[in-house]
Amino acid sequence: MEQTIQKKVSVGGGSWVTVDVYGEPDAPGLVVVPGAMSDAHAWRHVATALDAWPSVAVVNRRGRTPSGPLTGGYSLRTEVEDLGLILDECAGTQALFGWSYGGLIALLAANDRALRQVIAYEPVMRPFGGHVLPELKAAEDRADWEATVEIVNRRIAGLDAAQAETLRADRRAWAALQLLSRPAHAELAALNAAPPPDEMARRADRVDLIVGQCNHGTAPYGTSFDDVRQRVTRAEVHVLPGQGHMAHLQAPDELGRLINGLARSDDRDGEQVVAADRGNAAG
Repeated sequence: MEQTIQKKVSVGGGSWVTVDVYGEPDAPGLVVVPGAMSDAHAWRHVATALDAWPSVAVVNRRGRTPSGPLTGGYSLRTEVEDLGLILDECAGTQALFGWSYGGLIALLAANDRALRQVIAYEPVMRPFGGHVLPELKAAEDRADWEATVEIVNRRIAGLDAAQAETLRADRRAWAALQLLSRPAHAELAALNAAPPPDEMARRADRVDLIVGQCNHGTAPYGTSFDDVRQRVTRAEVHVLPGQGHMAHLQAPDELGRLINGLARSDDRDGEQVVAADRGNAAG
């Protein structure tokens, strides 16, 4: 499925959100909500691998180009309201997918409105990453985006020195990460500012939660996933073999096959491992 158009949705307060649409622009389909340190461009390979819906709309949340600024008063509620406006624009949405922080936003949106299906890959919730908020604020005050990337990768994601240096060696990718890191403090602060509801996705007909096998049951992503799971008691859990938090970059075809399968599957028999051909996985 190829990208066909890009929509611009006004969200008020002097900001806006763009949406990259793949497939049939006016057909109801899947809406994808990326998380922190990510944008619509980073999800293009997953979007092109999806064919279970006639259209895929990938949100470029505020705070990343070409969408507008976060603006004052930014909060997690701001993100949920933005998504509501996008869902109004994408009338007849059949399914909603969110990754990480975007997964939390998607699950909360399904408290506000009835949705046929919500899929979330390793959604995170409070107190995820709260321990680094002072460091991120200090880096933001200095406009030291290189330090922000280091904090996210080393102090939150847990990359070791060698892994971090591998990322830094790709100058183009490192520069892109610095741009994507600019909203990091505001987004992490918003995530930690308000207690989550006792139940999430309560108005969704069907909820599927995905965790990468490498993170299953381990901090920080697997343990935050377990916290979310306790608040989505009706959800089916799926484990993506051999993958961690960055499956959309490291194995987009594999992740796309899993999501396609969730659209088509009627198997609701509890926790399951979703096997996938790993031959196309990127390193």
